[in-house]
Amino acid sequence: MSGSTPIPARSRHTKSLRPRLKTVGWTAAGILITGFMLFPLYWIVNLSFMNQMEILQTPPPFIPPNPTLDAYRNALSTAGGYIQSSFIYALGTVVVTMLVATPAAYALATFRARIGSLLLFSLILAQMAPGFVIANSLYSAFSSLGLLNSYQAVILADSTIAVPFAIIIMRAFMIGIPGELSEAAKVDGAGQLRIFRSIYVPLSRTALITASLFSFLFGWGDFLFALILNNNPDHVPITVGIYRFIGFSSVQWPSIMATAVIAVIPAAFLVAIAQRYVAAGITAGALKE
Repeated sequence: MSGSTPIPARSRHTKSLRPRLKTVGWTAAGILITGFMLFPLYWIVNLSFMNQMEILQTPPPFIPPNPTLDAYRNALSTAGGYIQSSFIYALGTVVVTMLVATPAAYALATFRARIGSLLLFSLILAQMAPGFVIANSLYSAFSSLGLLNSYQAVILADSTIAVPFAIIIMRAFMIGIPGELSEAAKVDGAGQLRIFRSIYVPLSRTALITASLFSFLFGWGDFLFALILNNNPDHVPITVGIYRFIGFSSVQWPSIMATAVIAVIPAAFLVAIAQRYVAAGITAGALKE
C-alpha cells in the first residue's frame, strides 16, 4: 500500500500566502476608496488656510505655502448668527420628528395588517419626492398660513424629510422586540400607552438615538428649504450663509471654505459620539422582518 504524495513545502507556503495577499489587496483598495471620498474634505480644509491669490493660482497649491487664519476670523465674525439659526433648525427638527415618528413607528411595528405595509410603502415613496417639488408646495401652504420667513416654516419643512426616514428606522428596530413582553404587560393591566412608554421606548434607545441624529443632520445641513421659505436675514442658517459669500463680481473662496469647515464640525462631532448607536440602529431589522 503506497502512502499519499507529500505536498511540497513551497506549495504549502504559496497557499498560506494567498489569503494574506488577498487581505492586503482588499485593505489597499479600501484605503484608496476612502482617500478618494475624503479628498474633497481635505481640499476644503486646505483652501481654508490660504489667501485669495494662492487659491486662484493654476493649479492651486496642494499644501498651503503660507498658512493663515484670516479666513476663519472673517468667517467667525459673520457666522455667529448663522450657527445659532442652524442649531434652532436642527434641534427643532429633532423635536418635531421624534414627537411624530416615535408613536407612528410603534403603531406600524405592532399593527400587522396589510394596511401597515401600504403605509410603510407610502413612507418610502415620500422619501423619493424631489425636495424642490416639496418646497414649492410648502411655500404655497405656509404663505396661506402666514408662516413664511419664520423658524417654524423651515423646521416643519425639514421634518417632512426626517419623519419618514425616522419611522422606517425605528419601526425596523421595534418590530424585533419580543411580543411576549407586550403580552405580559397586558396581563398585568397595562394599556397601549403604558406599553409604548415603559417597554418600547426604553428598549428602542439605539434606534431613537439614530433617528435623532439623522434628524439633526437633516435640519443642520438643509439649504433648499431655508433658501426658499425664509427671507428673514436674522434666520439665515450656515448653509445659506456660505452661499452669501458669493458676490456679484467675486467669490470669497477662503471665507467660504472656512465657513464650510465650521459647519462640518458639529455634525462630525455628533457622528463620532453616536457612531456605535448609528451602526446598530441602521442594521436593526436587516436580518428578519
